Amino acid sequence: MRTKIIAGLLAITAISCSKDFVDQQPPNSVLVDNYFTTEGNITLGLNGLYQSLRSNDAVGEGAITWTDDRSDDMNTTDNQSNNGEPFQFTAFALTPSNTWLKNHYYALYLPIYRANELLAAIDTVTFANSNTKSQYIGEMKFVRAFMYFQLVREFGDVPLSVEGLTSPAQANALTVRAPRKQVYDQIIKDLKEALESNLPVAQTAATLGRASQRAANGLLGKVYLTMAATGVDNNRANFESAKTYLLACMNQRTFGVLSEISYASVFDVAQETTNRELIWQIPYIQGDQNYSSANARNSQARGETINSRFTSTGSGRLVTDDFRKEVEAGDDRADFTFKYAADPSVQQYFITKFRDTSSAAGTLGRGGNDWILMRYADIMLSLAEAHMYLGEDAQAIALLDEIRARAGLPSYAVSMTDASYAAKFPTLKLALLHERRMELAFEHHRWHDLTRFFNPEELVAYFRAKDQADYNNSPLTNISTKDYFFPIPIDEMNINPGGMTQNLGY
Repeated sequence: MRTKIIAGLLAITAISCSKDFVDQQPPNSVLVDNYFTTEGNITLGLNGLYQSLRSNDAVGEGAITWTDDRSDDMNTTDNQSNNGEPFQFTAFALTPSNTWLKNHYYALYLPIYRANELLAAIDTVTFANSNTKSQYIGEMKFVRAFMYFQLVREFGDVPLSVEGLTSPAQANALTVRAPRKQVYDQIIKDLKEALESNLPVAQTAATLGRASQRAANGLLGKVYLTMAATGVDNNRANFESAKTYLLACMNQRTFGVLSEISYASVFDVAQETTNRELIWQIPYIQGDQNYSSANARNSQARGETINSRFTSTGSGRLVTDDFRKEVEAGDDRADFTFKYAADPSVQQYFITKFRDTSSAAGTLGRGGNDWILMRYADIMLSLAEAHMYLGEDAQAIALLDEIRARAGLPSYAVSMTDASYAAKFPTLKLALLHERRMELAFEHHRWHDLTRFFNPEELVAYFRAKDQADYNNSPLTNISTKDYFFPIPIDEMNINPGGMTQNLGY
């Protein structure tokens, strides 16, 4: 029995099917065994692997529900639309039956499924150049590692498979939760093998959006950092490994200090192929009906034109007062990141970080904003975090100061003489978390940062110490230690009730 390319087959979370259905060959489908037999078809399959990242249910630009919306930076105030399911994420009222949760879970597994199928087939294919084959294998393993990194941070123990699927029975057997340490070990293995492949140091403008050595080093450093900081394997060696790979990524940059690159230029659609801070991004095509970015127009509030020529009719993507009140006076990033919408129907702050007012994007707002998955400011702050855990505060502060200098802010030492700053961020750890919040705002990092910086009990205390008035209508009192992880979708539980235990509290 062979797996077919059938729309809707998602990862190892296979849908139950009858034998008759699986054994049939639909006239418009192609057997995997019969398709991935040439270098050209492997190339097309690799393109499809990257294409699956674009989904807003996965890690594309619109994947805000389980990242920024889940955090304290922005939140959905509408508790009625879509049966209130998006609101469950921000209100800490998430249920295993939530269909948005299920779609997200499946969308994270889809690239893994595709990577596994390609890796299972590639050794049977003859390539004109062995370097191309090596690079492709590295790219497939990099993407698989990246997706498992999303899953293990959000769901904890998750099903783990590196096999190509051949039957629903095999898929069901693999639907069993593996311990987080085992998942992290596989992520590390994939990324080390990707680094041993023929990946280029950086991709060119023509191959933008594909994996590189810089991206693999940066991701591997962040993986070691997260594994150690969250207590999965909390030992000094893992923090040292985090430092090693983050430094390797830093040493592959093509600039000297960060202030050589203006903050606004990082998000400039005209500089997406040339900006030296960018490491890895999902390309969007300006003006294209199917592959353009909607980020600028969706963020923009009624009556505003700063983001897009599109005529907005809603409130856009709103910033919490909790975020806004954490901004330091004189932070150059603030005016670029958010703005007050004076329209009587809005009268709140909305996100302005993603802009495309070009004629090519037009009044339909078909922007060209690439979605940035990794950039050097993130790597620098991650490296600072590793230094901090290793007791190397001077090195951590030097990196923090470089970020702050570009933002027009005083050094950490000077800032700590300010009573307000020192009261809000009394430790270097909290100062680093604050800087990540300001620097990487609305780039889908915040929730993962919070679950790395705090254990479940600390996370609850952090949220409950906030002022409810600054957090719109999401009840902060709802949060409990269970919210550190998302629940496993109920449909997954039903596939293998014995192997798919639920996270505590759900």
